[in-house]
Formats: sequence, C-alpha cells, structure tokens
Amino acid sequence: MAAIKPSLGLRTSQQLALTPQLQQSIRLLQMSTAELEQEVDRFLTENPLLEMAESSTSATAEAPEGQATDATTTESSEDGLAGSAESWSSSGSRANHDDDDWWESQRTQPIGLREHLREQAHSLKLSDRDRAWLDTLIESLDDDGYLRESLEELEESVADFFSEHFGDRLDPDELTLGLKLLQSLDPKGIGARNLQECLLLQLGHWDATASSSPPAAAIDTCLELSRKIIGDMAYLNALGAKDFNGLCQTLRCDKESLRQAVLLIQRLNPKPGAAFSEDAAESIVPDVIAYRVGTRKSSKWQIRLNESAVPRLSINPLYAELIRQERASSMTAQLQEARWVIKNIQQRFDTILRVSQAIAIEQQEFFERGEIAMRPLVLREIAERCELHESTVSRVTTNKYMLTPRGTFELKYFFTSHVRTEGGGIASSTALQAKIRQWVAEEDPRR
Repeated sequence: MAAIKPSLGLRTSQQLALTPQLQQSIRLLQMSTAELEQEVDRFLTENPLLEMAESSTSATAEAPEGQATDATTTESSEDGLAGSAESWSSSGSRANHDDDDWWESQRTQPIGLREHLREQAHSLKLSDRDRAWLDTLIESLDDDGYLRESLEELEESVADFFSEHFGDRLDPDELTLGLKLLQSLDPKGIGARNLQECLLLQLGHWDATASSSPPAAAIDTCLELSRKIIGDMAYLNALGAKDFNGLCQTLRCDKESLRQAVLLIQRLNPKPGAAFSEDAAESIVPDVIAYRVGTRKSSKWQIRLNESAVPRLSINPLYAELIRQERASSMTAQLQEARWVIKNIQQRFDTILRVSQAIAIEQQEFFERGEIAMRPLVLREIAERCELHESTVSRVTTNKYMLTPRGTFELKYFFTSHVRTEGGGIASSTALQAKIRQWVAEEDPRR
C-alpha cells in the first residue's frame, strides 16, 4: 500500500465580493416605502452630514406635458465637497395634465380580506352548494383570518338555508372539504382554528425557493424540526423562554439546525388576515402613479414617481465646507457614507421607475379595461426590457405599489401566468379568472 504523502497545490476560484455600498443598494431596493422612511430617519440620526433638503422650485424642473422627469443628482465639483450642491431629490416626475390634482387627492383603497378570498373562490370549479358553504366560511373569519367558531356551530347556523335551497343539511365530509378549500387560498394560514394550526398551514405551503428559505440542503430537516416545535406547546414554551440548550437535547439536534428552524418560524405570520385591515391599508403609500397622456380616443398610460414617497436628502453645507478645508478630517468617511446613501436612494427610485414604466408598456390594456384585459407577463420579460437581472426585478416588484384608476396594486400583481386556450393561444390566468367572475355575476340567479 502506497504511503500517503502531503502535498501543496494551488487552486484558483472566482467569488463575488459584495462591497458595503452594493450591500446597502440591495437592501434599500428591497425595502417598502415605510421601511425606507425608517431607514432614512436612522441615516439622519447617525450621520450629521446628511440632512433633509428644503423644497425648492428652482431645483425641481417642470416636466414637459405628458412626460416624466427622472430623479437627478447634482455635484458642483469633482469631490462634491463645496457648498450644498451635493443633494438629491425627486423632480416629482409631475406631468402637466388635467387629472394631476385628482391623482393627488386619491387615497389607497386596497381590497379587504373577504373580497380577496372571494375573488380566489370564484375561480374554483365548485357546485353551488359547495360555493355557498365556502362563502359562509369566508364570512365567518375574524380580521386576523382565524375561524373562531367550530364547523359544527357554523353548520347549525346555516342548516335551514341549506335545507331550503339544496334539499338537506351539510354532511361532515362537506364541512371538511369546505375548510380545506378555504385553507388552500392565499394568504397561507387563513382559516386556522388556532395559532399552531395557522403556523403549520404556512409550513405546509412553504416555498423552498424563497430568498428567505434556509439552504436547500437543510430545508427538509428545517421544516421537520419547525413542525415538531410548533406542534408541541412544551417546545413552544421552551422556545419562548429561550431554553435553546434544553431544546437541542430534547429534539436531538445541533444548535445550527435549531437556529435555522427558529428563523423559519419567525418568518411565519401569526395573523395572516391582518395585512388586509383598514389600519394596514392606510400605511400603504404608492411608489409610482399611472397617468393618461393624450385624449381618451388616442392616449397611452405612463408612470411617474410619487413625490411624497421620495425622501429629499442633501449634504450639510457647513460640515462639507469644514471637510473641504481640512482634507484629513475624521469626518471624511462619514461624507463618503452620506454620498453612498444619496446615490443608492436615487438608484432605488430610478430602478422602480424603470420597471414600472416597462410594466405599463406591457399592460396598457389593463389601465383601459381592467383585469379582463391583463396579458400574461413574467419577470424575465421585464428584466430583458430593462436590462436588469430577474432577482432585481423581483426585489423591485415586492412591497412597491402603483396607484392606478382601478386602485392601488403591488407591482408584482401585474405579473401573471398564462393558460392555454381551446384555440391554441394563450391567455392570462388573471384575465381568465376575471371572465369567470363576470360570467358568474351575469348568470341567472334562479338557475
């Protein structure tokens, strides 16, 4: 047997290193408007060189009619140290059109939880009897999305209705089927009878490809461990008491596996219906606004930034002048950080505007005719049009909102899968569901 001899060798590899500036850019891009506002407050608190720029009509050039103006950054010198010139704010992308004041007066009107669920239910192929029971369950949910009454109690309350209209009462199998249908709808966790069931339902539908998921190799172990913890109140109590060593011993797992399971549990939503409450709705601020250009007979829809959602930041001129006079100042690093913040916020809104404009080009008919005219659209199409990576488009379209004549929508709403038609063509699944709802609404109620 040959002896094993130690040896040295060289191996080259490529690895992407994310600079602090790039990390900040990615982080800001994926934030919602509310989260960005909090982050800007933190920047202002921690960095004395940053300040909110005063509104100035001279700094905000009015856009030509029917056009949107991009956000701009102004630097008066190569190092950007002189005066207060280093600042950035949105030009407002304000178009001179008759509807402008009307847009500004609009308030976000997102749909409620029950309407959201009913829209999904209408797309299901159900008998009138099953649909009536599912509607009963939807109406019985509380604002957090929980079903507080037992199935038997709910059945008793509608027994006379079902006997009169459908010939007899619901049987146990029908009760269970209705509950399963309800719990299959979005948001996941809806229709649970208690917190444990709510969290377990979400685990059952967990997207292993989500960016917030544990590493692929560990996802199965993590899900199994999370189910064990959620399914046993003793484990949940130990978790609440932060008895991690005790949990590791009882569950026979290492600390890293437990950490991944705990992180996964923390990402679950204990109140899946709360996002549709009035309080949650009031917190939604549209990032962009859709507006019509031209006459109604010959027009197109364009996008501009929502001025009120864009923070106006600048470099404090007094500190900038002090640093200019003393090049070795200890505040030079803070100046660089301030410039990063201004640039990255500008880049964030530039990217949101680009993606939103591309979406508007693809979904022009939606603005005119609504969901029924929605065309199939995937992230890749917008990524190619904007010359961005799909992951960037995904970040841009999550928790960013567009105000339209038909309501306020998350940008990802405009992406919809396609279905094959009998004629061999393709149609948007959203448009198809809208047609089904229209058909149901027009159906003779006596049939």
